[in-house]
Amino acid sequence: MKFKAKIERKGINPYVRVSAARAQRIKAGWKKPLPVLVRVNEKPVDGAPVNMMPAGDGGFFLYLDSRVRAASETEVGDLVDVWIVFDRSYRPGPQHPMPFEFASRLDSNPRAKMCWDGLTPSLQKEILRYLASLKSDAARQRNLERAIEVLSGAKARFLAREWN
Repeated sequence: MKFKAKIERKGINPYVRVSAARAQRIKAGWKKPLPVLVRVNEKPVDGAPVNMMPAGDGGFFLYLDSRVRAASETEVGDLVDVWIVFDRSYRPGPQHPMPFEFASRLDSNPRAKMCWDGLTPSLQKEILRYLASLKSDAARQRNLERAIEVLSGAKARFLAREWN
């Protein structure tokens, strides 16, 4: 599906609004975050994987992260050509293995384990993807500690969110 839209901002997040009618043409009946491949002004060429977020009225917010905006050389306020297709390669749930130390720490902390088990599969997937992407042992250890802290009920920021 291809259409023109203006990049707007919600809080700090640039997005394009996808109407309920367009969302139905992408994947009929879908009500949860919708995995799509997106191109803006024909970039990135292979399409970037993004989850469109439900807007509550049948439509979706298509948040445009920095990779997509950099590839398309666009910014908030620009009128752009948007191309979206359902991401058929999407698989729900975590895609990255849980680090042994993280699993061990969850097993020894019932509150953190209960909170982890209560997270949506997409948020579990996001946390595991983030932990897997860290390059240094120090960064992995620091972020693993922060994850356990917030899952244990600490009020803190982790993954660009306020927890508890």
